[in-house]
Amino acid sequence: MRTARTAATLIAVVALAAGCSSSGGKTSEDKADGSTGGKSAGTPRLKIAMVTHSGEGDTFWDIVQSGAKQAAAKDNVQFLYSNDKEAKGQAELVQSAIDKKVDGIVVTLAKPEAMKAVLAKAKDAGIPVVTINSGGEFSQAFGALTHIGQDESVAGEAVGSELNKRGRKKALCVIHEQGNVSLEQRCAGVKKTFEGTVENLNVEGTDAPSSQSSIEAKLQAAKDIDAVVALGAPIAAVAVKAKQDAGSGAEIDTFDLNAAVVKSLKAKDVGFAVDQQPYLQGYLAVDELWLYKTNADVIGGGKPVLTGPAIVTEKDVPKLEKYTARGTR
Repeated sequence: MRTARTAATLIAVVALAAGCSSSGGKTSEDKADGSTGGKSAGTPRLKIAMVTHSGEGDTFWDIVQSGAKQAAAKDNVQFLYSNDKEAKGQAELVQSAIDKKVDGIVVTLAKPEAMKAVLAKAKDAGIPVVTINSGGEFSQAFGALTHIGQDESVAGEAVGSELNKRGRKKALCVIHEQGNVSLEQRCAGVKKTFEGTVENLNVEGTDAPSSQSSIEAKLQAAKDIDAVVALGAPIAAVAVKAKQDAGSGAEIDTFDLNAAVVKSLKAKDVGFAVDQQPYLQGYLAVDELWLYKTNADVIGGGKPVLTGPAIVTEKDVPKLEKYTARGTR
């Protein structure tokens, strides 16, 4: 009988292992890249719209979408994405989502005042809203369930402190979208903790050649600039080229992370990066709306849910390369 019980136990263990292998182990790891592997939630089909202020060519938002799509696949959600760098256009896209009677809206508040009225309409229509990435201090006042992102002032302060550790004396903070409150907060945060001097430079982020020329001209005119702080990964790549053409010795540092930034960290073309985990912002935003619609849950109890900042250097490259290559970091 002992032998029979032992055999039965072994059979049960093997069956359990076989059952687990269908959704775990290497298969699960391989599906973690944003594909739709596995079964979605058995809850009713929902439609969730995300509307951002992204300009063309900003890879940051590709990573945000990767997270959102992964959560949507898990949660049985139809995910709709749209963007407009102009505040008026973004507000019109939110109105379009309201007209489609979506079940939830994810939105950024880079230029908050332009979004106030349309988000009030979403509230009147009974559509829950989650804000991400920018304008967190306006989120609650505008009726959102919660805000998911990093505190931009705190992130800027972290950069200022890191520049101090590196012995920098004069920094150029490159704002690639005028009027974006989050970018202005980042530079203000740098100024708050940096013991050297900080000068802001406004460039047109969607025009790489123009941005490069502006940064290059500044570096040529002010040879004492020893640090350039880019506020986004695409601008970091532009700043590296500008530095090289200007013959400057300034260190290029940046907010945000992608495959190109990790490659630049490895090559020591970029000193450090500030990671705010955009994949997590997209994933949690969709997941929060699904949780709210299906179980009345609110992540963080309505308080901001922080996804950063974290300072990343060349020492972190080995553990990040795999994830940036697949577009999730």
